[in-house]
Amino acid sequence: MLDRHLDEVHRAGGLCVAAHPHAPDASGTFMYPHQGLDAVEVWNGAWSSDVPWQADNEAALAEWGRALAADIHQGRWRPAVGNSDTHLEGQIGIPHTVVLAEELSANAILAGIRAGRSWIAESAAVELSLTISTASHNAGIGERLTTRGEPAVARAEVRGVPSGTVSFHTVQGKMHSAPLPGTGSGAVQWHTNAEESAFIRIEVRHPEGHMAALSNPIILT
Repeated sequence: MLDRHLDEVHRAGGLCVAAHPHAPDASGTFMYPHQGLDAVEVWNGAWSSDVPWQADNEAALAEWGRALAADIHQGRWRPAVGNSDTHLEGQIGIPHTVVLAEELSANAILAGIRAGRSWIAESAAVELSLTISTASHNAGIGERLTTRGEPAVARAEVRGVPSGTVSFHTVQGKMHSAPLPGTGSGAVQWHTNAEESAFIRIEVRHPEGHMAALSNPIILT
């Protein structure tokens, strides 16, 4: 039955998302495999308190992160998305997905989400960029960088997260982290190569540990 509904959505040009796969309610656990789905919601709005990052999100992020390496190796990975829903009053947009679309149109936004050209923000106060560069090429979130064996530099720029921490994640897990200043704005770099890092994604967390922003990966070959 699920396959039939997936086909219907895809024929209409839409995307199928595993929404809040670990939601804390009686029917909240997503029991289907993710094959055929286009994205996974790793960050959903709070269900019972004003804490913006809760255990169900941590579980969804960990599950998505574990699958990412295998999916990329197979040539078909599912981007992460975040949506607030409206479980609580005043919740709209906390969090939300920022799409690096070619233009402001439904088709361009769907294409950006489908390609993983997006990142997730706690609120509109948070800004994030991630690029990876070699001596001759560079790539952004959701893109592929052919390094030709050259060393690569990953650079994250963040605003709106005072005294937060930026961490770089690969197939081997968290590989590097660095603090942000008290102003909340800063840039962090990490040197790597395609042999060590098939992909790089970043997380930005507040001093208390809850998420402020996270990105989809950049693929290195």
